[in-house]
Amino acid sequence: MKILVINSGSSSLKYQLRQMPEARVLLNAAVERIGLEDSRLTLQWRDAAGDSRHRTREAPVADHRAALAQVDAALREAGMEPAVDAADIIAHRVVHGGESFQGPVLIDDQVMAAIRATCRLAPLHNPANLAGIELCREAFARVPQVAVFDTAFHYSLPPQAYRYAVPADWFHQHGVRRYGFHGMSHASVLRQTAAYLNRPPASFNLISLHLGNGASAAAIRAGRCVDTSMGLTPLEGLVMGTRSGDIDPAILFHMAREADLELPQLEAALNRQSGLKGLCGSNDVREIQRSATTGDAAARLALEIYCYRIKKYVGAYTAVLGKVDVLAFTAGVGENSASVRAQVCGSLESLGIVLDQKKNDSDATDVREIQSARVKILVVPADEAGEIARQAFACVSATTTV
Repeated sequence: MKILVINSGSSSLKYQLRQMPEARVLLNAAVERIGLEDSRLTLQWRDAAGDSRHRTREAPVADHRAALAQVDAALREAGMEPAVDAADIIAHRVVHGGESFQGPVLIDDQVMAAIRATCRLAPLHNPANLAGIELCREAFARVPQVAVFDTAFHYSLPPQAYRYAVPADWFHQHGVRRYGFHGMSHASVLRQTAAYLNRPPASFNLISLHLGNGASAAAIRAGRCVDTSMGLTPLEGLVMGTRSGDIDPAILFHMAREADLELPQLEAALNRQSGLKGLCGSNDVREIQRSATTGDAAARLALEIYCYRIKKYVGAYTAVLGKVDVLAFTAGVGENSASVRAQVCGSLESLGIVLDQKKNDSDATDVREIQSARVKILVVPADEAGEIARQAFACVSATTTV
């Protein structure tokens, strides 16, 4: 069985074709900068001989409908069938499932209406996700389609973790609570960690750190998420590339008065102009690290703040879990920055978290251990698309069995 995994963003359409149940990647492609003259298509696949092939081209792509047409074109270019014939299932990533979705679901009109209702909770993400689903349902009407929700992994949070100390009707009438995000990433880390340790997920406690341009932490006890750093939206928690993470909410009132800023300006500032970019002008950790080594004080401070916030969450989640068996790093920064891992883990010896510096400096790409004390410290390759494919496969298999 083949599953086409679709991730439709506001200006991008990313997709993979996976062979199931092993989740082997057959094709990986993306259309980026949709709506601009320099739209970019990248395509990676393996040919009949098993050799890796790669193509990139720039050409205007007017909208998501035109981007979706690139799916069929890319498959044909790679010597495969059109998507409508190559894929047995289409799996869509949906950022926010609200209170409605605890796991993946086959998409029908009722599901579409429920996803549409959650757009108020994720106005920057869900409308784009929904647009991709609508186009695929129109273009590939005969193919079963599954929605997989980023928030579903965190549905197991207890009330003391997901409720905010705000007026109760905000929760009951407006859905104000912690939902959490990066669920596919944290679920993938849990699955890969269990496989690596050869232990069932219910047999260990894990702190998962997804560190990319977006960043979040998750406390996972016996296979179930019990706390996570992102909240009602992906803005809360760790310092990120362009997002502020945790701040005093009164800062908004202060800036509205002092700088005469309105709500859209404040929202844009916290989501797109803050975080590392706000601190030192760049949201690329590699660039910031290079600047820091040349004496750039702002870059050095940005890294210190970034790692300090992560360290605080590791300490807090150690208290939440009581005992930590594994600390796992994933995503672009988590996998590739040995210095960030070292800075985060520094001075945590009393918690049993101690890096082996030689192992930490290794550039291996598989799951690997980098600790020299009781708590295992793992570097885990990100595989969100693989997790989406596995969940969609399980969803359709269960429906077919019944």
